[in-house]
Amino acid sequence: MTEDQTVLALAALAHLQRLRAFRALVVAGTEGLTPSVLADHLDMARNALSFHLKELAHAGLVTVEQQGRNLIYRADFSCMNGLLGYLTEQCCQGGICEVSPNKACCQTC
Repeated sequence: MTEDQTVLALAALAHLQRLRAFRALVVAGTEGLTPSVLADHLDMARNALSFHLKELAHAGLVTVEQQGRNLIYRADFSCMNGLLGYLTEQCCQGGICEVSPNKACCQTC
């Protein structure tokens, strides 16, 4: 993941409703959710959710697939893992992790 991709992803997640939507899609896993189910789950207006899903998709954090008349949104786990990897690649400079001293660097936490 590049710095520009990281900034875009973090900016997309820096909004409460988008963060909640992304976390709900992570919980849903590879099955994903339709916007109506996700809106009901988050108690959010569908038009507002649509805007937030568009932002998450633009950042590469979610994918969307048409299934018949429905759209299915899924968290993009490879992007999420890329973001986490970028943020932790220099963790503890390869030494003992200060967050969890019993483990090696955070890359294996």
